[in-house]
Amino acid sequence: MPARHVVDAVLKAADEALRTLFAPAHAQRAPVLPADSGTLSQREKRHAAGLMRVNHAGEIAAQGLYRGQAAVARSRSTRELLQHAAAEEAEHLAWCEARLAELDARPSRLNPLWYFGSFGLGTLAAALGDAVSLGFVTETETQVEGHLASHLERLPSADQRSRKIVELMRSEEAGHGQVARAAGAAELPAPIPTLMRYAAGVMTGTAYWL
Repeated sequence: MPARHVVDAVLKAADEALRTLFAPAHAQRAPVLPADSGTLSQREKRHAAGLMRVNHAGEIAAQGLYRGQAAVARSRSTRELLQHAAAEEAEHLAWCEARLAELDARPSRLNPLWYFGSFGLGTLAAALGDAVSLGFVTETETQVEGHLASHLERLPSADQRSRKIVELMRSEEAGHGQVARAAGAAELPAPIPTLMRYAAGVMTGTAYWL
């Protein structure tokens, strides 16, 4: 790759990282949410905020992962698939960020770690080929679906706004996995999904508080 193209790619990646981490997130689509009942206790509000902070951190990580994969993808079709997924994840990021504000809560202080760690993983996965990279998408979305399902069980029943956001996210995450599978995703060796679950557990356990 010519040096100019390398510089352009690095500058583009840096710009995307700065925008994701430090600029307010914006959504093109506004989900239709139920009215805020205002019946959450302080304890329920803190718990809901912790779960939505985890979801927000997950979307930060998804931005890093998919942008890292897109930067190294070998085919144009795979790159476009990853960029489309990243765009939808950016919508989810904005929804979670807005809900955190409604709950008077802040995002994770460790978001730069989640982003750059995932970006590095994404570039590594893409360097192994498009099929492996798409396999990471499929496995990631499978795990995210389970994670969001658990949040639907754990969110306070009165917090219908957060529940609706999580339901919408879960539906679209499933779609990302299906598209990647149809595009030729490879099945990952057994140790990799296990390591991914472990890493996700560290992130979710930490982001709930920090």
